[in-house]
Amino acid sequence: MLKYILKRLGLAVVILLGVSLIIYFLIRLMPVDFIQSKIDAMNQGGAAVPEETVKNMYAMYGLGDDSFLGILKGYFNWLVQLLQGNLGETFKNGIPVAQIIKQHMPVSFAISLVATVFEFMIAIPLGITAATHQYSLRDYIVTILVMVGISLPSFFFGNMLRDLFAYKLGWFPSHGEISAGGSESGLALLPEYFMHLFLPILTIVILSIGGRMRMTRTNMLEVMSSDYIRTARAKGLGETKVIYKHAFRNTLIPVVTSLAGLLPSLFSGSIITEQVFGIQGIGNVALDYMNRGDIPFIMGYNMFLAMLSVIGVLLADLMYVIVDPRVKIE
Repeated sequence: MLKYILKRLGLAVVILLGVSLIIYFLIRLMPVDFIQSKIDAMNQGGAAVPEETVKNMYAMYGLGDDSFLGILKGYFNWLVQLLQGNLGETFKNGIPVAQIIKQHMPVSFAISLVATVFEFMIAIPLGITAATHQYSLRDYIVTILVMVGISLPSFFFGNMLRDLFAYKLGWFPSHGEISAGGSESGLALLPEYFMHLFLPILTIVILSIGGRMRMTRTNMLEVMSSDYIRTARAKGLGETKVIYKHAFRNTLIPVVTSLAGLLPSLFSGSIITEQVFGIQGIGNVALDYMNRGDIPFIMGYNMFLAMLSVIGVLLADLMYVIVDPRVKIE
C-alpha cells in the first residue's frame, strides 16, 4: 500500500508540472491583457500614457517578452516561486494569492459542502427507489422531476428562486452572505449565514441531484439483474437486506469513482450561483481575476485545484479497497 501511494505521489508531481506548464502558456496566449486594460483605463481618464511607460509596465510585471523563450522564462520564474511556497501577488492589488484564496474560500466551501451532503442524502435514496420500482408511477415521477432539474440553467433557476422567495415573499435576503451593518459576531452570525445561503444551497442541490440519481438508478438496475442477487432472493433473504446489503454495496463502486472530482469541487466555488446571489466566494472572485487577466492569481488558484484533483483521484483509488474487497492495490 505504501509503495503504491509513493508511486502515485511521484506520478502526481509529473502531472502537476505538465498541468502548470499548459495553464501558463494558455494564460499568456489569452486575448485579455492586464497591462493593456490598465492602460486603456488610464487613457479613458484623459491621461496620455507614453510608449516608454507602457514598456516599463510590461517589464515590471514580467510580460515584456511574448516570444516562446520569453513565456518559458516567465514560467520558470513562477515555478521557482511556487517551489519556495509562494503563489505570488496579484497584479490587481498586490495582495498575496494565498491570502485571497484563504479569505474567500470558506464561504464557497461551506455552500458546496452542505449542498453535497444534501445531494447525496436525496439523490441516492431516490435512485434506489426508482430502480427497485422500475416503470412504476414512483419511477416516472422521480425521473420527470430529475429531468426538469437537469434541464434548468443555474442562472435561470437561481434568479427564479430569488424572485419568488426574496423579492415576492420576502422570506430570504436577495444577495450577499451577510447583511450590511450587522452587529453580531461569532456564533450569533449563524442564523444570518443560514438565511443568506439557503437559496444558493437550494439552487445547487436541486440542479445537481439529477445526475447522481440517474447514476445510482442505472447502476442499481444493472446490479439487480445479476445472478448473485437472484441467488440471495432464492435463499429467502428479505428484500431490504438484498437491496441494501448486497446490491447497494456494488452500486457504490461507480459512486466512489465520481468522488475523485468531489474534493476540488468543494473548493472551486459555484461561479454562476455566486454571481446570481452576489456572494463573494472564491468562484466569483476567480472570475473577476480571470476577466482581468491576472496571471499570478489564475496560476495559483488553478494549481491549488489541480493538487486537490490529484489528491481526490488518489483517495478514490484507496476507497475502492474499502468498497470492493476484490480490489487489491499493489
